[in-house]
Amino acid sequence: MTTTRKLRTAAGLALLALIAAGCSSANAGSTTASSGASSGSKASTTDVSQVTLHIGDQAGSGSQALLTAAGLISKLPFKVTWSDFTSGPPMLQAMAAGAVDIGSVGNAPPVFAAAGGDNLAIVGAFQANPHGSALLVPKNSPIHSIAQLKGKRIAVAQGSSADYHLLTVLKKAGLSVHDVTLDYLQPADGLAALASGHVDAWDIWSPFVEQAEAQDHARLLVSGVGYGSPYSFTVAARGALADPAKAAAIRDYLKLLAEAHAWAATHQAAWAAVWAKATGLPVAIMTKAASDDAARAVPITPAVITSEQQVSNAFTAAGLIPGHVDFSKFVDTVFNSTAGGTS
Repeated sequence: MTTTRKLRTAAGLALLALIAAGCSSANAGSTTASSGASSGSKASTTDVSQVTLHIGDQAGSGSQALLTAAGLISKLPFKVTWSDFTSGPPMLQAMAAGAVDIGSVGNAPPVFAAAGGDNLAIVGAFQANPHGSALLVPKNSPIHSIAQLKGKRIAVAQGSSADYHLLTVLKKAGLSVHDVTLDYLQPADGLAALASGHVDAWDIWSPFVEQAEAQDHARLLVSGVGYGSPYSFTVAARGALADPAKAAAIRDYLKLLAEAHAWAATHQAAWAAVWAKATGLPVAIMTKAASDDAARAVPITPAVITSEQQVSNAFTAAGLIPGHVDFSKFVDTVFNSTAGGTS
Protein backbone atom coordinates (compact mmCIF):
# COMPACT_ATOMS: atom_id res chain seq x y z
CA MET A 1 0.00 0.00 0.00
CA THR A 2 1.36 3.45 -0.90
CA THR A 3 2.05 6.05 1.78
CA THR A 4 -0.79 8.23 0.47
CA ARG A 5 -3.26 5.35 0.66
CA LYS A 6 -2.07 4.57 4.16
CA LEU A 7 -2.74 8.15 5.19
CA ARG A 8 -6.23 7.95 3.70
CA THR A 9 -6.95 4.63 5.43
CA ALA A 10 -5.68 6.02 8.72
CA ALA A 11 -8.00 8.99 8.32
CA GLY A 12 -11.01 6.72 8.12
CA LEU A 13 -9.87 4.68 11.10
CA ALA A 14 -9.23 7.82 13.11
CA LEU A 15 -12.73 9.07 12.37
CA LEU A 16 -14.27 5.78 13.49
CA ALA A 17 -12.20 5.88 16.68
CA LEU A 18 -13.28 9.44 17.29
CA ILE A 19 -16.97 8.56 16.93
CA ALA A 20 -16.54 5.55 19.21
CA ALA A 21 -14.72 7.53 21.87
CA GLY A 22 -17.20 10.39 21.84
CA CYS A 23 -16.63 14.13 22.23
CA SER A 24 -17.11 16.69 24.98
CA SER A 25 -19.06 19.87 24.25
CA ALA A 26 -19.20 23.30 25.82
CA ASN A 27 -21.02 26.51 24.97
CA ALA A 28 -18.38 29.12 25.72
CA GLY A 29 -20.61 32.17 25.34
CA SER A 30 -22.94 34.02 23.02
CA THR A 31 -21.51 37.47 22.35
CA THR A 32 -20.86 39.23 19.07
CA ALA A 33 -17.21 39.32 18.04
CA SER A 34 -15.20 41.36 15.55
CA SER A 35 -13.43 38.79 13.41
CA GLY A 36 -12.30 37.84 9.92
CA ALA A 37 -15.29 36.85 7.82
CA SER A 38 -13.25 34.46 5.69
CA SER A 39 -9.69 33.29 5.24
CA GLY A 40 -9.16 35.86 2.53
CA SER A 41 -10.77 38.95 4.07
CA LYS A 42 -10.08 41.62 6.65
CA ALA A 43 -11.79 41.75 10.01
CA SER A 44 -15.53 42.41 10.06
CA THR A 45 -18.23 42.29 12.70
CA THR A 46 -19.69 38.80 12.65
CA ASP A 47 -22.01 37.19 15.16
CA VAL A 48 -20.44 33.84 16.04
CA SER A 49 -22.73 32.97 18.94
CA GLN A 50 -24.40 30.18 16.98
CA VAL A 51 -21.17 28.83 15.50
CA THR A 52 -19.81 25.51 16.78
CA LEU A 53 -16.10 24.94 16.32
CA HIS A 54 -14.90 21.35 16.50
CA ILE A 55 -11.51 21.72 18.17
CA GLY A 56 -8.91 18.97 18.36
CA ASP A 57 -6.89 18.68 21.56
CA GLN A 58 -4.14 16.38 22.77
CA ALA A 59 -4.94 14.05 25.65
CA GLY A 60 -6.55 16.71 27.82
CA SER A 61 -3.25 18.53 28.17
CA GLY A 62 -3.46 21.10 25.40
CA SER A 63 -5.61 24.04 24.46
CA GLN A 64 -8.68 23.30 26.57
CA ALA A 65 -6.65 23.01 29.77
CA LEU A 66 -4.55 26.05 28.88
CA LEU A 67 -7.56 28.28 28.18
CA THR A 68 -9.16 27.06 31.40
CA ALA A 69 -6.04 27.81 33.44
CA ALA A 70 -5.75 31.29 31.95
CA GLY A 71 -9.40 32.05 32.74
CA LEU A 72 -10.17 32.56 29.05
CA ILE A 73 -12.28 29.57 28.13
CA SER A 74 -15.49 31.34 29.19
CA LYS A 75 -14.59 34.20 26.84
CA LEU A 76 -14.83 32.08 23.71
CA PRO A 77 -17.81 33.72 21.97
CA PHE A 78 -18.89 30.56 20.15
CA LYS A 79 -19.87 27.00 20.94
CA VAL A 80 -17.17 24.32 21.17
CA THR A 81 -16.90 20.59 20.76
CA TRP A 82 -13.56 19.36 22.10
CA SER A 83 -12.10 16.09 20.80
CA ASP A 84 -9.12 14.41 22.46
CA PHE A 85 -6.27 12.79 20.51
CA THR A 86 -3.09 11.01 21.55
CA SER A 87 -0.94 13.12 19.20
CA GLY A 88 -1.05 15.46 16.21
CA PRO A 89 -1.22 12.95 13.31
CA PRO A 90 -4.51 11.27 14.29
CA MET A 91 -5.96 14.74 14.98
CA LEU A 92 -5.21 15.89 11.43
CA GLN A 93 -6.47 12.60 10.04
CA ALA A 94 -9.79 13.29 11.74
CA MET A 95 -9.66 16.85 10.38
CA ALA A 96 -9.23 15.50 6.86
CA ALA A 97 -12.25 13.26 7.47
CA GLY A 98 -14.36 16.31 8.43
CA ALA A 99 -14.58 15.64 12.18
CA VAL A 100 -12.34 18.51 13.35
CA ASP A 101 -12.21 22.17 12.30
CA ILE A 102 -9.03 23.31 14.02
CA GLY A 103 -6.32 22.06 16.37
CA SER A 104 -2.74 22.61 17.50
CA VAL A 105 0.05 20.21 16.54
CA GLY A 106 3.82 19.99 16.21
CA ASN A 107 5.91 20.68 13.11
CA ALA A 108 5.63 17.32 11.35
CA PRO A 109 1.89 16.48 11.31
CA PRO A 110 1.03 19.26 8.80
CA VAL A 111 3.74 17.93 6.47
CA PHE A 112 2.31 14.40 6.48
CA ALA A 113 -1.20 15.78 6.01
CA ALA A 114 -0.02 17.91 3.07
CA ALA A 115 1.72 14.90 1.54
CA GLY A 116 -1.58 13.03 1.74
CA GLY A 117 -3.31 15.85 -0.14
CA ASP A 118 -5.45 16.88 2.82
CA ASN A 119 -7.40 20.12 2.38
CA LEU A 120 -6.07 22.07 5.35
CA ALA A 121 -3.72 24.94 6.21
CA ILE A 122 -1.61 26.20 9.09
CA VAL A 123 -3.26 29.37 10.44
CA GLY A 124 -1.20 30.04 13.56
CA ALA A 125 2.40 29.50 14.66
CA PHE A 126 4.20 29.21 17.97
CA GLN A 127 7.86 29.56 18.85
CA ALA A 128 8.48 26.32 20.70
CA ASN A 129 10.86 25.66 23.58
CA PRO A 130 13.60 23.20 22.49
CA HIS A 131 13.56 21.64 25.96
CA GLY A 132 10.10 20.31 25.21
CA SER A 133 11.61 17.61 22.95
CA ALA A 134 13.98 14.81 23.91
CA LEU A 135 15.49 11.49 22.94
CA LEU A 136 15.52 9.28 26.03
CA VAL A 137 17.18 6.00 26.97
CA PRO A 138 16.57 3.73 29.99
CA LYS A 139 18.46 4.71 33.15
CA ASN A 140 20.93 1.81 32.95
CA SER A 141 21.39 1.93 29.19
CA PRO A 142 24.95 1.56 27.88
CA ILE A 143 24.09 4.07 25.16
CA HIS A 144 25.73 7.45 25.75
CA SER A 145 26.01 8.82 22.22
CA ILE A 146 23.82 9.02 19.14
CA ALA A 147 26.33 6.92 17.18
CA GLN A 148 25.63 4.03 19.56
CA LEU A 149 22.02 3.94 18.38
CA LYS A 150 23.03 2.24 15.12
CA GLY A 151 21.19 -1.05 14.88
CA LYS A 152 19.02 -0.21 17.89
CA ARG A 153 15.25 -0.04 18.27
CA ILE A 154 13.71 3.40 18.80
CA ALA A 155 10.12 4.24 19.67
CA VAL A 156 8.52 7.32 18.11
CA ALA A 157 5.04 8.46 17.08
CA GLN A 158 4.90 8.35 13.29
CA GLY A 159 4.47 11.75 11.64
CA SER A 160 4.85 13.62 14.92
CA SER A 161 7.28 16.38 15.88
CA ALA A 162 9.29 13.67 17.63
CA ASP A 163 9.59 11.88 14.29
CA TYR A 164 11.27 14.95 12.81
CA HIS A 165 13.38 15.53 15.93
CA LEU A 166 14.70 11.98 15.63
CA LEU A 167 15.39 12.45 11.93
CA THR A 168 17.59 15.49 12.64
CA VAL A 169 19.34 13.82 15.57
CA LEU A 170 20.30 10.82 13.46
CA LYS A 171 21.37 12.93 10.49
CA LYS A 172 23.70 15.09 12.56
CA ALA A 173 25.39 11.89 13.77
CA GLY A 174 25.79 10.58 10.22
CA LEU A 175 22.97 8.07 10.57
CA SER A 176 19.60 7.67 8.88
CA VAL A 177 16.32 5.97 9.74
CA HIS A 178 17.61 2.97 7.79
CA ASP A 179 20.40 2.49 10.35
CA VAL A 180 17.91 1.91 13.17
CA THR A 181 14.65 0.05 13.69
CA LEU A 182 11.70 2.37 14.26
CA ASP A 183 8.80 1.26 16.43
CA TYR A 184 5.90 3.59 15.60
CA LEU A 185 4.11 3.94 18.92
CA GLN A 186 1.77 6.53 20.41
CA PRO A 187 3.05 8.22 23.61
CA ALA A 188 1.52 5.90 26.22
CA ASP A 189 2.79 2.81 24.38
CA GLY A 190 6.19 4.42 23.84
CA LEU A 191 6.52 5.12 27.55
CA ALA A 192 5.65 1.51 28.39
CA ALA A 193 8.08 0.17 25.77
CA LEU A 194 10.96 2.22 27.16
CA ALA A 195 10.19 1.33 30.77
CA SER A 196 9.96 -2.39 29.96
CA GLY A 197 13.12 -2.45 27.86
CA HIS A 198 11.33 -3.36 24.63
CA VAL A 199 13.02 -0.42 22.90
CA ASP A 200 16.48 1.05 23.31
CA ALA A 201 15.40 4.68 23.05
CA TRP A 202 12.30 6.85 22.79
CA ASP A 203 11.86 10.21 21.07
CA ILE A 204 9.05 12.21 22.66
CA TRP A 205 7.78 15.63 23.82
CA SER A 206 6.61 17.23 27.08
CA PRO A 207 5.06 16.25 29.43
CA PHE A 208 6.01 12.66 28.58
CA VAL A 209 9.70 13.63 28.73
CA GLU A 210 9.38 14.81 32.31
CA GLN A 211 7.14 11.87 33.25
CA ALA A 212 9.67 9.32 31.99
CA GLU A 213 12.54 11.11 33.72
CA ALA A 214 10.73 11.38 37.06
CA GLN A 215 8.87 8.08 37.23
CA ASP A 216 11.15 5.72 35.30
CA HIS A 217 14.44 7.62 35.73
CA ALA A 218 14.92 7.68 31.98
CA ARG A 219 18.11 9.45 30.90
CA LEU A 220 18.22 12.32 28.46
CA LEU A 221 20.42 11.56 25.47
CA VAL A 222 19.71 14.85 23.68
CA SER A 223 17.06 17.56 24.00
CA GLY A 224 15.67 19.69 21.21
CA VAL A 225 18.52 22.20 21.49
CA GLY A 226 20.17 22.15 18.08
CA TYR A 227 17.69 19.65 16.67
CA GLY A 228 14.19 19.54 15.23
CA SER A 229 12.25 22.66 14.32
CA PRO A 230 11.59 25.73 16.49
CA TYR A 231 7.89 25.93 15.59
CA SER A 232 4.56 24.32 16.30
CA PHE A 233 1.28 25.17 14.61
CA THR A 234 -2.46 25.59 14.73
CA VAL A 235 -4.04 23.97 11.70
CA ALA A 236 -7.54 24.47 10.28
CA ALA A 237 -9.64 22.65 7.72
CA ARG A 238 -10.11 24.55 4.45
CA GLY A 239 -13.83 23.89 4.71
CA ALA A 240 -13.98 25.74 8.03
CA LEU A 241 -11.90 28.61 6.62
CA ALA A 242 -14.28 28.95 3.67
CA ASP A 243 -17.25 29.40 6.02
CA PRO A 244 -17.37 33.14 6.95
CA ALA A 245 -18.87 32.52 10.39
CA LYS A 246 -16.43 29.75 11.26
CA ALA A 247 -13.51 31.83 9.96
CA ALA A 248 -14.61 34.64 12.29
CA ALA A 249 -14.75 32.20 15.20
CA ILE A 250 -11.29 30.88 14.29
CA ARG A 251 -9.90 34.42 14.48
CA ASP A 252 -11.37 34.81 17.99
CA TYR A 253 -10.02 31.42 19.02
CA LEU A 254 -6.48 32.15 17.80
CA LYS A 255 -6.45 35.48 19.62
CA LEU A 256 -7.47 33.93 22.94
CA LEU A 257 -5.10 30.98 22.47
CA ALA A 258 -2.19 33.41 21.95
CA GLU A 259 -3.21 35.25 25.12
CA ALA A 260 -3.35 31.96 27.03
CA HIS A 261 0.18 31.02 26.00
CA ALA A 262 1.42 34.47 27.01
CA TRP A 263 -0.29 34.03 30.39
CA ALA A 264 1.25 30.57 30.91
CA ALA A 265 4.76 31.92 30.32
CA THR A 266 4.40 34.25 33.32
CA HIS A 267 2.19 32.01 35.50
CA GLN A 268 3.91 28.65 35.19
CA ALA A 269 2.98 27.41 38.67
CA ALA A 270 -0.72 28.12 38.12
CA TRP A 271 -0.60 26.55 34.67
CA ALA A 272 1.20 23.48 36.00
CA ALA A 273 -1.49 22.96 38.65
CA VAL A 274 -4.29 22.90 36.07
CA TRP A 275 -2.22 20.87 33.62
CA ALA A 276 -1.57 18.30 36.37
CA LYS A 277 -5.31 17.81 36.85
CA ALA A 278 -5.79 17.39 33.10
CA THR A 279 -3.06 14.76 32.77
CA GLY A 280 -3.34 13.08 36.17
CA LEU A 281 0.40 13.53 36.69
CA PRO A 282 2.00 14.98 39.86
CA VAL A 283 2.31 18.76 40.08
CA ALA A 284 6.10 18.46 40.43
CA ILE A 285 6.35 16.78 37.03
CA MET A 286 4.01 19.27 35.41
CA THR A 287 5.87 22.23 36.92
CA LYS A 288 9.00 21.19 35.03
CA ALA A 289 6.95 20.42 31.92
CA ALA A 290 5.36 23.88 32.03
CA SER A 291 8.83 25.40 32.00
CA ASP A 292 10.23 23.08 29.32
CA ASP A 293 7.20 23.40 27.06
CA ALA A 294 6.59 27.18 27.20
CA ALA A 295 5.71 28.63 23.78
CA ARG A 296 4.66 32.00 22.39
CA ALA A 297 2.51 32.88 19.43
CA VAL A 298 4.32 34.39 16.42
CA PRO A 299 3.20 35.49 12.95
CA ILE A 300 3.55 33.06 10.06
CA THR A 301 6.45 34.78 8.33
CA PRO A 302 8.40 33.65 5.25
CA ALA A 303 11.05 32.32 7.66
CA VAL A 304 8.44 30.14 9.39
CA ILE A 305 7.22 28.79 6.05
CA THR A 306 10.81 28.11 4.95
CA SER A 307 11.44 26.23 8.19
CA GLU A 308 8.39 24.05 7.62
CA GLN A 309 9.47 23.46 4.01
CA GLN A 310 12.77 22.14 5.38
CA VAL A 311 10.84 19.72 7.58
CA SER A 312 8.94 18.51 4.54
CA ASN A 313 12.08 18.18 2.43
CA ALA A 314 13.78 16.13 5.14
CA PHE A 315 10.94 13.59 5.24
CA THR A 316 10.95 13.39 1.44
CA ALA A 317 14.72 12.83 1.37
CA ALA A 318 14.36 10.07 3.97
CA GLY A 319 11.69 8.37 1.87
CA LEU A 320 9.08 8.78 4.60
CA ILE A 321 6.62 10.80 2.52
CA PRO A 322 5.94 10.49 -1.22
CA GLY A 323 7.36 13.18 -3.50
CA HIS A 324 7.95 16.88 -2.99
CA VAL A 325 5.46 19.03 -1.10
CA ASP A 326 5.23 22.77 -1.80
CA PHE A 327 4.31 23.76 1.72
CA SER A 328 3.47 27.37 0.81
CA LYS A 329 0.22 25.96 -0.59
CA PHE A 330 -0.77 24.78 2.89
CA VAL A 331 -0.47 28.13 4.67
CA ASP A 332 -3.01 30.89 5.39
CA THR A 333 -1.51 34.08 6.88
CA VAL A 334 -4.73 36.09 7.12
CA PHE A 335 -4.87 35.58 10.90
CA ASN A 336 -1.33 36.86 11.55
CA SER A 337 -2.65 39.95 13.34
CA THR A 338 -3.88 37.73 16.19
CA ALA A 339 -0.23 36.85 16.88
CA GLY A 340 1.10 40.39 16.67
CA GLY A 341 1.86 40.44 12.96
CA THR A 342 -0.03 41.98 10.06
CA SER A 343 -2.68 40.27 7.97
